[in-house]
Amino acid sequence: MDRDRALSLLAEGEMEIVGLLPMASNATLLTTVDDGELCAHAVYKPQRGERPLWDFPDGTLCLREQAAWVVDDELGWGLVPPTVLREGPAGLGALQLYVDHDSDADLQAYLDEHPGELARLALFDHVINNADRKGGHCLLDPDGRLWGVDHGVTFHTEPKVRTVIWAFASDPIPDALLADLEAFHDRGAGSDRLAELLTQAEIDALLDRVRTLIVTRRFPLPGPGPQVPWPPW
Repeated sequence: MDRDRALSLLAEGEMEIVGLLPMASNATLLTTVDDGELCAHAVYKPQRGERPLWDFPDGTLCLREQAAWVVDDELGWGLVPPTVLREGPAGLGALQLYVDHDSDADLQAYLDEHPGELARLALFDHVINNADRKGGHCLLDPDGRLWGVDHGVTFHTEPKVRTVIWAFASDPIPDALLADLEAFHDRGAGSDRLAELLTQAEIDALLDRVRTLIVTRRFPLPGPGPQVPWPPW
C-alpha cells in the first residue's frame, strides 16, 4: 500500500495484540490493525513498556521512533516503514507497519550489490544520531528493498552514533544525498513536525549535524568511545 493509505490504516485501524516479539529490550508487540477495508501486521512499542536509560529521558523512546519517521519522510528517503504515534491497548506508543523480511539476509552481500542504498541508511543514522544500528535493524523485504527499524535511542544532543555500518567512513557523500540534506536543512529540518516529539535543544542539534555534513561533504569517521552497538546483530 502507498504511504498515505498505510498511515491512515495505522492511525485509525482497530488494534489487536498478537503477541510479544522476542529479543527486544523494551516491550515490543506484534499487532494486527484493521480499518474494515484493510488488515495488516504492525509493531507496537508502548511508552509504558520502555526500560529506563541513564542517558535518555524516561518515556521518550516512542517519541523518537516517530521523530525518525518524520525526518525520513522530510528527506524523502523511504527508509523507515510508515509509523504513527497513537493510543493503543497498552496506552500511548509508536505503531509501525510490519515489514516482512528475510532474517538471514547477508548485509555484506547487500553492500557489495547495492552500496548506494546502504550508504543512504548510514547517512540517515548520522543525521538522527542513531546510537543502536544493529545488523538486525536493517531489513530486506521480499522485493529486496532496504528498511531501517528500531530508532528509539536517537536524537541525543551529544554524539552517540553506534552502528555496524562504518564502510563509508570518510567517503564523499553522493551529490544527490547532499542535495536532499540541503533542501531538508533549508526547510528547517521539519522542526514544526518535530516540536511535540523532541526538545528544542535536540532539534537544534539535528540542524547542527546536518549543517556539518553539508559543509564537510563526507561521511563522519568513528568518534571516541563505543562505535558498534552490543550485541552487533
